[in-house]
Amino acid sequence: MRDLVIRDDRAAGRLDALSGGEVVGRIEYFVLDSPERALVPVHTIVEPAHEGQGIAGALARELYGIAAREQSAVAPLCPYVVKWAERHPDEAPPAGQTLLTAAKDWLAEHPGRF
Repeated sequence: MRDLVIRDDRAAGRLDALSGGEVVGRIEYFVLDSPERALVPVHTIVEPAHEGQGIAGALARELYGIAAREQSAVAPLCPYVVKWAERHPDEAPPAGQTLLTAAKDWLAEHPGRF
């Protein structure tokens, strides 16, 4: 998708993919501060009319890019991002088990967030 623009809406916890001004996909995430700073993607959503166009992959790539620029880790809880990271180990450093456990604990403590 050539006209794809990705926008980080940190306050809302969303990484939005826009095409022609329309949101066509997003990753919903939160920021974890302890045991280390990390972006934690929870859901990846692509609108049905836009599936199969590489939008989810572009979102995952940008999420890891943001984390690298911010010198943060990524602790993926979203199944799509987990699989994307496995396929792109050069772009997606793995998160340690302690960090993943902390992310899961945070999510369990905030059940209405996602």
